[in-house]
Amino acid sequence: MPEPITDQAERVLSLWQGSWVAAFAVGILVWGLIIWSVIFHRKRSEQLPPQVRYNMPIEALYTVLPIVVISVLFFFTARDQAIILDTDEPADVNIEVVAFQWAWQFNYLDDTKENGGEVLFSETGIPNPDGTADPSTQTTLVLPEGATVHFDLHSPDVIHSFWIPEFGFKMDVVPGRDNAFQASLTEDSAGQYIGRCAELCGVDHTRMLFNVEVLPQDEYDAWAAEQEQAAVTAENEAAEAVDSEADSADGSGAEGSDAEGTGAGADDAEENE
Repeated sequence: MPEPITDQAERVLSLWQGSWVAAFAVGILVWGLIIWSVIFHRKRSEQLPPQVRYNMPIEALYTVLPIVVISVLFFFTARDQAIILDTDEPADVNIEVVAFQWAWQFNYLDDTKENGGEVLFSETGIPNPDGTADPSTQTTLVLPEGATVHFDLHSPDVIHSFWIPEFGFKMDVVPGRDNAFQASLTEDSAGQYIGRCAELCGVDHTRMLFNVEVLPQDEYDAWAAEQEQAAVTAENEAAEAVDSEADSADGSGAEGSDAEGTGAGADDAEENE
């Protein structure tokens, strides 16, 4: 298992380890009974062993023990699942994850999508044209160290799966259904990681990779401010370009009217003559 970088991942790791302990305990018990019966009940003569049809205490044990084991595993699984999928805690960062064939888009929001959060800025991956995985064309998900991050998951085409191994679990990105979860990053989680799609989503599924970079809070704040300013600048430039095109169109229309007016006036003059 990778080293957890979120509180939720540590809980998943603990559940995983506990499940293996329970599995080994049951396995050792079963193997021990098999070995004991092979050694102590092996054939010693031609005499037929006593035939016992029913042993109620053992049969009761066979029934009760699996129920107890399954109930204990179910309890811890349901408890941890409820905690992992809890999204009621106020988040420090809100991100909409859009998975599409064949890349990822991360929209940084001012609030959760459910509350109508607006996009502050976006990071979009560019699929490598030759069909191979190229880290330089993959988008990077930037997160602040020690923060609670809310993820809204959306897909416009097919089912994908958002997976950062160090998060300890993955969640499907389903068309027509908005899934969500939160991750509380630990204080010592700064570093670079790899994210991927964990659902076979088509012929270029292997290209569905993205980078993850966890920064200290001050570095993340500086990066986010820079990205937000760049988004505002790009929006203003696009608006100015549209206004410029509109002004050019208006100018062309006015010149055309003058030309038409001149032509009509010349025709009138000829008719008067």
